[in-house]
Amino acid sequence: MNDTIAAISTSLGVGAISVIRVSGPDSIKNVDKIFTQNLLKKESHTISYGFIRDKKEKIDEVLVSVMTSPKTFTREDVVEISCHGGVATTKKILSLLLSNGCRLAEPGEFTKRAFLNGRIDLIEAEAVMDLVSVKSEEARKLAINNLQGQTTKAIRILRDNLLDLIASIEVNIDYPEYTDIEEINNQKVKVLMADINGKLSNILKNSKDSRLIKEGINIAIVGRPNVGKSSLLNRILDEDKAIVTDIAGTTRDIVEGTITLDGMLLNFIDTAGIRKTENEIEKMGVKKSLQKIDDADLVLMVLNSNEALTKEDEDILNDIKDKRKLFVLNKNDLEKRIDENKLNGVIVHTNTLSKEGIDKLLNKIKDLFDFDNLSSKDFNYLSNIDQVAKLEECLKLLNEVEEGIKNEMPIDMIEIDIKSIWNSLGEIIGESYTEELLDKLFKNFCLGK
Repeated sequence: MNDTIAAISTSLGVGAISVIRVSGPDSIKNVDKIFTQNLLKKESHTISYGFIRDKKEKIDEVLVSVMTSPKTFTREDVVEISCHGGVATTKKILSLLLSNGCRLAEPGEFTKRAFLNGRIDLIEAEAVMDLVSVKSEEARKLAINNLQGQTTKAIRILRDNLLDLIASIEVNIDYPEYTDIEEINNQKVKVLMADINGKLSNILKNSKDSRLIKEGINIAIVGRPNVGKSSLLNRILDEDKAIVTDIAGTTRDIVEGTITLDGMLLNFIDTAGIRKTENEIEKMGVKKSLQKIDDADLVLMVLNSNEALTKEDEDILNDIKDKRKLFVLNKNDLEKRIDENKLNGVIVHTNTLSKEGIDKLLNKIKDLFDFDNLSSKDFNYLSNIDQVAKLEECLKLLNEVEEGIKNEMPIDMIEIDIKSIWNSLGEIIGESYTEELLDKLFKNFCLGK
């Protein structure tokens, strides 16, 4: 943290402008060495026009922003060079910075310094990454909510409540002779634990819902061969993405496509027809199809409405019995022979020749996932898998506290688990952390962040 780092903050390639960011104690001095104006005399938060130079050679015409600590993203002195876009120019300026006292930043190091200097917490740091990588409007709203610290505030309040409880327990244990302090018994602890359990459970649920908003809903299209799965995908995407023929088993591999529906991403996966086969390549496709069923948030099982259920259909029904699902009965222009009473779930009738039923199918998906409620909620959520694991650990400890109260364990024994919950919540927001945790969190960031 005592050195000065530099990196390209914009995507490397042809463009109108590239931005190179420098942060650290010598950032102004190092940039001044290669700039035609005297940056050392510039006021904070000002922009200067000039040229980047290599000795006497002018490299590029640029704008240089000077921002002195602590009112910067990293709370260090920060300089940003806005140069003409292009790989050669941008790399040349970065190379000059590295030759004049700067070190190439590690992935996410600017954000890591912002955290270590108290500018943001771990949840806000994760929100920065989310905001950079968002793919939909609803995901952007989620990320900006966490960037404003809403989830952190909620967790800090719970930690304060736990700390007050721990302090009261300690006083009761150490000074039992005092009569003017509030007596803390198992019943009072039980009430507070139930409240915290409910709030943490809500954050955990929101975290799972937020994944759907950020990454999209994964929808596997399954069925036996030649029932119209690929045709259904093409109609939904409104393009011929999957190969369609009358030959059963044409689809051997996974074909994917994404649409945006009311601000939500829907990731459709057309799978190979599921059946018993001796063809080794088709076997591999069937295996992948079964894996996609396990990973999917929703399964669309496609059936021909003009055919009775086959043994292969019944096997697939067994494979998806525990999944959230919709049944798509294709070829509704032909005489119906399928027994719908054997299908336990929502049914939509379609005709992929005319696109009939596609809008109804999409509306059913909206209803299943309650799009209106998802998009209107102000989520308190965690997006990092390790943070979610910590939260699940807290909920497990809360259950152990409640079990201990039920079994009338001594309050000082119960306090041990309460302290563990308090510590784990601190790790989630970064009140306590390890270098290993930070390295793991920030390694997926791009260099300029």
